[in-house]
Amino acid sequence: MPDAPSERTRIRRHPERGDYDRGAIDAILDEALICHLAWVGDEGTPRIIPTIHVRVDDTLYVHGSAASHTLRGMRDGRTICLEATLIDGLVLARSTPLHSMNFRSVVVYGTPREVTDPAERDMAQLALVEHVVPGRTAEVRMPTRKELKETAIFAVTLDESSAKIRTGPPMDPDEDLSADVWAGVLPVHAAYGEPVPSPDLTPGIVPPPYVTGYRRPNAGEDRTRGITS
Repeated sequence: MPDAPSERTRIRRHPERGDYDRGAIDAILDEALICHLAWVGDEGTPRIIPTIHVRVDDTLYVHGSAASHTLRGMRDGRTICLEATLIDGLVLARSTPLHSMNFRSVVVYGTPREVTDPAERDMAQLALVEHVVPGRTAEVRMPTRKELKETAIFAVTLDESSAKIRTGPPMDPDEDLSADVWAGVLPVHAAYGEPVPSPDLTPGIVPPPYVTGYRRPNAGEDRTRGITS
């Protein structure tokens, strides 16, 4: 397994759960629908917002309103921290301290740059929509010039990124194993319901296959294989 790319990405609490392989990092980012973007404001206080992201090769793109205080503050080249988490199971132990969750998470550090090149902006806009709903951009209209001006897109490389993953059952000590209480893992799966049409939808338009058959990358895989203490 590759080593941590930097000291601030090194997993210190339960280092055995750390994974610095780009394949693992990319898979988590590609499956996650939302991330949290953190930075320190001019007044020295921490700030964090949820936002949509997309990975394109070695670059992570995030977007938001051009009027966003967070995105406006990123224009001066300050360092950000971005995090995404997927929950795979609730780990129920025989004692309260050892309850846990099976999860996959990624943390990225970097200095973002604003995307101003028109071609890259167009690519990122399309990629963001395709990340959420693959196949959607082939059917909907592209943004107007006004809409593009209202949107800011920033890019950060994945040079400083790490994953942390917990899998497996509760790790109860031997003295708790005889307790008369159920222990194990309650798997967590994302479920998507029946499409609900917009009330102003033209009659006769049916949801496309990419809606009726929607799933996330890697969804439904067995997350119970492997045990991490």
